[in-house]
Amino acid sequence: ITDGCTIVGDSMMLRMAVNNLIENAVKYSPPGSGITITGEVKDDNILVSVADEGIGIPPEYQDKIFERFYRVEKSRTRDPGGTGLGLSIVKHLAQAFGGNVGLESQPRTGSTFRVLLPVASAV
Repeated sequence: ITDGCTIVGDSMMLRMAVNNLIENAVKYSPPGSGITITGEVKDDNILVSVADEGIGIPPEYQDKIFERFYRVEKSRTRDPGGTGLGLSIVKHLAQAFGGNVGLESQPRTGSTFRVLLPVASAV
């Protein structure tokens, strides 16, 4: 992501967390819409963001979206598959790295998921 920064943890787990966010962005976005993935150093952390131009998540669901097996509405996705575990996995992996996950979303305008992870010198 950024030269000179190290995150302490299992690289496969980090890859799984980011992949889950990217897969959700694709699943919940219309064909041809954009997905933006960024990484930046912020204080003693690395901030990884995945933003989409998809269906968004209504405010009343945003507090529960990281719970295991939680799905907003099965009818809101083009792909009815999924277990509702992806975002819960992201949250738990971020916490295992000493970080956290957040969400900004508006219905019909998209969502931005952010994973904040401490760099090795800050651990």
